[in-house]
Amino acid sequence: LKLYTLIWKRALASQMESAILDQVVADLASDDKKITFRSTGSTIKFDGFFCLYREGKDEEDEDDQEKTLPSLNEGVGLHKEEVRPSQHFTQPPPRYTEASLVKKMEELGIGRPSTYASILQVLQLRHYVTLDKRQFIPDGRGRLVSTFLENFFKKYVEYDFTASLENELDEIAEGSLPWKKVLTNFWKEFKAAVDQTKDLKISDVLDVLDKELGVFFFPHNNDDRTCPSCKKGKLHLKLGRFGAFIGCTDYPECKYTQRIGEDSPEEEGEEGASHQSDYPKVLGKDPASSEEITVRKGPYGFYIQLGEAKGKEKPKRISLLKDMDPATVTLDDALGLLLLPKDLGKHPETGDMLTLGIGRFGPYVKHGKTFASIKDDNILEVTHARAIAILAEQSDNKKYKKKNKG
Repeated sequence: LKLYTLIWKRALASQMESAILDQVVADLASDDKKITFRSTGSTIKFDGFFCLYREGKDEEDEDDQEKTLPSLNEGVGLHKEEVRPSQHFTQPPPRYTEASLVKKMEELGIGRPSTYASILQVLQLRHYVTLDKRQFIPDGRGRLVSTFLENFFKKYVEYDFTASLENELDEIAEGSLPWKKVLTNFWKEFKAAVDQTKDLKISDVLDVLDKELGVFFFPHNNDDRTCPSCKKGKLHLKLGRFGAFIGCTDYPECKYTQRIGEDSPEEEGEEGASHQSDYPKVLGKDPASSEEITVRKGPYGFYIQLGEAKGKEKPKRISLLKDMDPATVTLDDALGLLLLPKDLGKHPETGDMLTLGIGRFGPYVKHGKTFASIKDDNILEVTHARAIAILAEQSDNKKYKKKNKG
């Protein structure tokens, strides 16, 4: 009988008008206005089929007052029946792992199986993210780049645009879509977007980024950005030769700087101390020219520089060796590197000069037109005799490989 009644109610309710609900937020304040409780839910504006049948209440006999609020008017007094204290905390969504990020890209149609690995690799190589405990943590550079693109090239970082372009590339690969047509359409719109940014000043871009990322730069107090060093200027996003950083608006009177994403010196126990970037780091002066020798960090790694640029004349620079730690490199190491390329003397058999140097593939010995890589030796300690031996070893290795190949 109960089942028959339920079926009859549902059938009859389906022929009636729909109920109308209002979504409301009710603030319930104490008499002294010191305590306010908030409740969200819906109120019934028109019963409709609710007067006959309510799914859940009829089937499970549950009280749904948590979802449906009674009719309330502003200023109406309420009677307290029961107080049930409870506390709930919202949890942020988990950070992406390599697997979950690939899954999300698949859902959005971004990338293809052949490109997923390279995408994850580029994110880390360019220091956009850091992989910590198998989770991707955004770096300061990644936040800056993504915020810049979202504000000035929004269309080109939207999921739909990327997925649509991926589909067009698939069609090009299949031969069903002319590639020139795709490039023409893309370039026409992209050039227009670039033209819109031509009149932008760097200060305009920095202002936008500073406003958008203020909560990230100053997680403890974004409203008060008083410089902890001079107590007069305000901390603001700035751009230098080595990238973006936080600096004081009273520069050059105040030279306080702070790395992006780092806490201020107050939280590190050095109240009022100026936190300068580690690089460029002065190692000392060149005995010959009296110019400063510094360790610097560039887009392709760490290097040694002698002096500063003079007009259009660039200062001498040379990359650090792979096994050199920029934090512990000494002035003697730097002086030795700055001597490169260095002539050791002539080869006793050919009379050609032997030269030490560092190229795109690392340290080498040059003899005429022949280059031999220095693998197991410190280039700063290679002597004339050792250079001859390295050339001989390479020659023997080539002869051996040629003989075995034949």
